Amino acid sequence: MKHFDALETRAPEVREAALMAALPAHVAHAKGKAPAFAELLKDVDAANVNSRTALAQLPVIRKTELLERQKASRAAGGSVFGGFSALGFGQAMPRVFASPGTIYEPEGTRADYWRMARAMFAAGFRPGDLIHNSFSYHFTPAGSMMETGAHALGCTVFPGGTGQTEQQVTAMAELQPAGYIGTPSFLKIILEKAAEQGVALPSVRKALVSGEAFPPSLRDWMTAHGVHAYQCYATADVGLIAYETSAREGLVLDEGVIIEIVRPGTGDPVPEGEVGELVVTSLNPDYPLIRFGTGDLSAVLAGPCPTGRTQQRIKGWMGRADQTTKVRGMFVHPGQVAQIAKRFPEVVKARLVVSGEMANDSMALHVETAHATDALKAHICEAIRDITKLRGDVVWTQPGALANDGKVIEDARSYQ
Repeated sequence: MKHFDALETRAPEVREAALMAALPAHVAHAKGKAPAFAELLKDVDAANVNSRTALAQLPVIRKTELLERQKASRAAGGSVFGGFSALGFGQAMPRVFASPGTIYEPEGTRADYWRMARAMFAAGFRPGDLIHNSFSYHFTPAGSMMETGAHALGCTVFPGGTGQTEQQVTAMAELQPAGYIGTPSFLKIILEKAAEQGVALPSVRKALVSGEAFPPSLRDWMTAHGVHAYQCYATADVGLIAYETSAREGLVLDEGVIIEIVRPGTGDPVPEGEVGELVVTSLNPDYPLIRFGTGDLSAVLAGPCPTGRTQQRIKGWMGRADQTTKVRGMFVHPGQVAQIAKRFPEVVKARLVVSGEMANDSMALHVETAHATDALKAHICEAIRDITKLRGDVVWTQPGALANDGKVIEDARSYQ
């Protein structure tokens, strides 16, 4: 069996139609069961949210807003989830987890609640395998995310957790697991410790890694040590977002999410292939996050996966979207740069570059346009002052000249 299920090889238009058909009921469910969305979407007719264009009109809920709403709700004696969960404590919610902030996340009772089995299958795990799970089992959901996915796949799990490297090596040597799940850096530590102790780990030949960057150099190091490791991209808020396949060409999107790439600081989708912030709509009815801004940069990768999976692909994690910086004592946000650009139809793309030295810095808006004029420059400079309350210059560039790296604000100052 080459694929986890038939959903992975659906015709793209069939998948898109199914996702868009599911949206109106999902939005209506969120409004009816999650008080935060009842407020945020009070003026939205759920029946009309049946296309990506309609979805793009809804507000983006970023992690900072999720945190603030949770804090405010807890302070008022309300829901610890800030009104975003459709579940309450009890049998329908066997566990609740905490992420730095503190942000609390519910776990429901559905099998493979976080949808991790698909990524495990792509990494080579099969029913009957024993998996050594070295993600944390306390506070954060990573350990449970992987364990519930492994159980749904038909695997047995050794809950190794983090730390205790020598004991991890001993357990691997004695239990002979088919592979490892955890952070790539901890797998490297385990393999190095095993080599130092002269302990062979012949069974560990595959791995699913996540939670941190997985550069090609580390992937190649693991391959040289006999472990074929694949990465997946998931968050505690929405579960699995995308996963790597044997093709190693980007990450294939999970079947249970709708993703958009938006210009940082806005909710506006960018053209396909352009780097921007990854925004996720999770079709999880228990925790129905709609247009959740991950704060991570990525881009859509054109074309289908060579493995036959027809879902969209992304390039993976490409940095953080929040590029807020302080200039001459004033915070400047990516959303302000977007506001400036939106005032002028002649502007194709803009990037604010802050240069000089701290306390003696300057900023210039680099603008892609085919219609550079002195009058337009004067109007843009005026808009910069109006929106940021700071003076800034304008630098003209040709359309397509700015790097496709998702940067809206570039801090080029010297900090020495």
